[in-house]
Amino acid sequence: MNHRSNIFDGPRTGATLALAGILLLSDGCMVGPKYQRPVVPAPSTYKEPPPAGWKEAQPNDGVLRGKWWEIYGDPQLNALEEQISISNQNVLMAEAQYREAKDAVRIARSGLYPTVGASPSILGTRTPAKLGGTASPQGLYDLPFDLSYTADLWGSIRRSIAASANAAQVSAADLENARLTYQADLASDYFQLHGLDGDAKLLASTAKSYEEFLVLTRNRYAGGVASLGDVAQAQTQLETTRAQLVDVGVQRAQFEHAIAILTGKPPSGFSIPPAILKTPPLPVPLGVASALLERRPDIAGAERQVAAANEQIGIAKAAFYPTLTLSASAGLESTSFLNWLTWPSRFWSVGPQLAETLFDAGKRHAQVSQAEAAYDATVANYRQTVLTAFQQVEDNLSALRILAEEAEVTDRAVKAAEESLTISTDQYKGGIVAYLQVITAQTAALTEERAAVDVLTRRMTASVLLIEALGGGWDASKLPAVTDVMAANK
Repeated sequence: MNHRSNIFDGPRTGATLALAGILLLSDGCMVGPKYQRPVVPAPSTYKEPPPAGWKEAQPNDGVLRGKWWEIYGDPQLNALEEQISISNQNVLMAEAQYREAKDAVRIARSGLYPTVGASPSILGTRTPAKLGGTASPQGLYDLPFDLSYTADLWGSIRRSIAASANAAQVSAADLENARLTYQADLASDYFQLHGLDGDAKLLASTAKSYEEFLVLTRNRYAGGVASLGDVAQAQTQLETTRAQLVDVGVQRAQFEHAIAILTGKPPSGFSIPPAILKTPPLPVPLGVASALLERRPDIAGAERQVAAANEQIGIAKAAFYPTLTLSASAGLESTSFLNWLTWPSRFWSVGPQLAETLFDAGKRHAQVSQAEAAYDATVANYRQTVLTAFQQVEDNLSALRILAEEAEVTDRAVKAAEESLTISTDQYKGGIVAYLQVITAQTAALTEERAAVDVLTRRMTASVLLIEALGGGWDASKLPAVTDVMAANK
């Protein structure tokens, strides 16, 4: 036998065969349930019909992809949305948590391999002098290598890896859901801000009109054909409108500040120029209802939580079976430094250890029951997430349909109110009616005009919420695979 071939001398063949057998066994049995995706209620169609001009697409027919906000054709909105992934601190936090989860997979995966350590030491000793002799100092030079390997006989380690990989996929889904949520928040705030710009423009033009009415009443009072009460009423109407205009400024500033924070910028150096909403939201393909399960990151994340919980059941059940650990040590030891690193100074030891818990007062049974209860909770959460997703789609489809109808009614009301104001103004100038009737007509006209602006703003935000409810163009194929989550962070 060639002793120079390996530091493990002697019965090394038996130890190697034992190790090989253990490794083969470790790829064998896996206790615990096999994962199956839970069944969830998924209707084939939505209850709420799509708004006029919208269509229900086939699963891959015109579905939103990528930068969904570009359908609004607003370059400023596009530029702001691009900042979400770059500068939004909540998205950056979710991204860091995903990297953390990926590292946890690699930590769990290390359990499949043996642990090897070294602890070299140099120890000096001095023995007492013998009768008639002299003291003799002596050194002990030690270079040991220790190996420890726990065989994954029952799949506990492999299930831990799978659970960690599932958790990393959950984190990836959470990242995409956070990105979608803040993108939708930004678009919603953006449209509400410009809706307030519409209010501000309307109030400013109305205040200018009321100034003209105030001049009219003053002239009529000076001519003796109007009372001082008419002047006071015109003044009140004007100042009330100016106060509303100031209040709109307060609300607009708050939306502008919110958008600044969403894009990761301090509000002090951020501003959005005024713009008026003019066109209603464009059609968006809905896709078949059942495809919603694959298009929302929160649903994908909830399903991966179920898979992770299933692995925990297997881990808990593996605790009922014995644990096999292989320990080995080898090295060089000598009392002479010159002879320390020579072959005769070698030593080795190797041997397996089998450990089994004989009594734990029901602890392991309780842990299995606990894991099963946790699994049931994740299944319920998954199904609730699906139900909530369908509710959100239906809510915003309803909102868009009803608001479209309301917009038509409001437009007719605006025209009627403007006609009434024109008639009341002519009658007042002719001395037929009191100024109170003009004020009533003015109030009605302003109310209906503001309602029209509000309805358009709500339609725009409802379209954003519908896109968010549909997943914003995301689909489950974008969820990282197990090999991806096992890769090292860069």
